[in-house]
Amino acid sequence: MQGPAVFIDAEIDDQAQELRQFLKQLGAEISEEKSTKGIEDDLHKIIGVCDVCFKDNTHSPEEIDAVLNSIVSIIVSIPLERGENLILSFCDKMTKAKEPNLARVCLQSLWRLFSNLEVTSPLRYHVYYHLVQVAKQVNQVKEVFTGVEQLKAQFAQCPPSNEQMQKLYRLLHEVLKDTNSELASKVMIELLGTYTAENASYAREDAMKCIVTALADPNTFLLDPLLSLKPVRFLEGELIHDLLSVFVSEKLPSYLEFYKHHKEFVNSQGLNHEQNIKKMRLLSFMQLAESNAEMSFQQLQDELQIKEEEVEPFIIEVLKTKLVRARMDQRARKVHISSTMHRTFGRPQWQQLRDLLLSWKSNLTLVQENINSVAAAQMELSQRQ
Repeated sequence: MQGPAVFIDAEIDDQAQELRQFLKQLGAEISEEKSTKGIEDDLHKIIGVCDVCFKDNTHSPEEIDAVLNSIVSIIVSIPLERGENLILSFCDKMTKAKEPNLARVCLQSLWRLFSNLEVTSPLRYHVYYHLVQVAKQVNQVKEVFTGVEQLKAQFAQCPPSNEQMQKLYRLLHEVLKDTNSELASKVMIELLGTYTAENASYAREDAMKCIVTALADPNTFLLDPLLSLKPVRFLEGELIHDLLSVFVSEKLPSYLEFYKHHKEFVNSQGLNHEQNIKKMRLLSFMQLAESNAEMSFQQLQDELQIKEEEVEPFIIEVLKTKLVRARMDQRARKVHISSTMHRTFGRPQWQQLRDLLLSWKSNLTLVQENINSVAAAQMELSQRQ
């Protein structure tokens, strides 16, 4: 999201008096006269009543934007050490607009403020936090947040505290979970990564949300890394950790058995049983593909508990995910596997990768030796001629 720089062609004191007069006309409880205590007191009183702009429809969004832009231009002129309360108060007011068009104006004003604060200012965090809140109201979160790396880059020169980032990650997860579950999962994993061994036990609720979000996300299949997160480790022995373990390394029958005994728990987490079955079938197929270069349709029917007419559509769905590269032989009623993503990647998979690379190295060495032999033979032949 791009915001223009703030340039107002008027003295700050004159701006403040014009704002007082305008807000007074709208019915705000504010004097038209400038404060004898200076511009900061003027601004404090102006911000305190500026939400009166949101309470009627007599002014267009463009007019209100001009008013808010004037306020922002004064805010950024206040020294950092004296501007914190003013900025926090202004940000809070920007969350009060309920009408979508006005909320968009507030979003633009907050972004303008964020863009015009020094990149070394710790107050940018507070503005950004409210930016996300307002962006949620108008379904424009993607305009202010595109990923964790982008977020870190924005605060690179003045990183927020660990507690502040945890609060921001929780907010981002909340606003993303219903519209972008994949990104919400990444945010939650990042949140859990902020905990240490000493305080991981306090992250129980965050860890549970992380697991549920990952399980519910139809595009997240590599779940093994969650088990290594310290807060998730503290859940060992609890049902949510047992369910995660099923999705990490077990097949469909194990999930069905778990659901049979813990149906209420699964439903209480907001997880959809049918979607879980669909995901477990995909994960089970991936696991079968790791050790079977060829599988019959009948084997898939038995392993995945699907009907004969469902096999081909299922294989097509698997191929769409690009988790598995395979070729379907309809005449022979078989599927031939070229490659698959591993559900877990531990020591055995690293060993397998090492063996494969050593094999390639050996083959390349042999090819090089053969090429050298051919080149030497041709050179010898040309010398004889």
